[in-house]
Amino acid sequence: MKRLGNLWPQLTSFENLLAAAESAAAGKRSRPDVAAFLLDLELHLVQLQRELLDGTYQPGGYRTFELREPKPRRISAAPFRDRIVHHALTRVLNPFFEKRFSP
Repeated sequence: MKRLGNLWPQLTSFENLLAAAESAAAGKRSRPDVAAFLLDLELHLVQLQRELLDGTYQPGGYRTFELREPKPRRISAAPFRDRIVHHALTRVLNPFFEKRFSP
């Protein structure tokens, strides 16, 4: 398998984080935590980018809740800023994995 390199600058670019924030917020803009983050989006993204670049980023705690429909189950959800990091990572890595998948 081919080794990938130099992905960190792509992952931590402001443009990638902004696009990741937009996709993470899709359908969730009315949630209080998402709305608060989006209110000062640029400030929050610059802070997140700085934490990623200087190695001080720490994931937050998951919130856990129960759903009963269609069957009972427990769901654990990452904080919104962690979801942005997840989306940013996916945006960088997906193109490399997609072309290796079978049709």
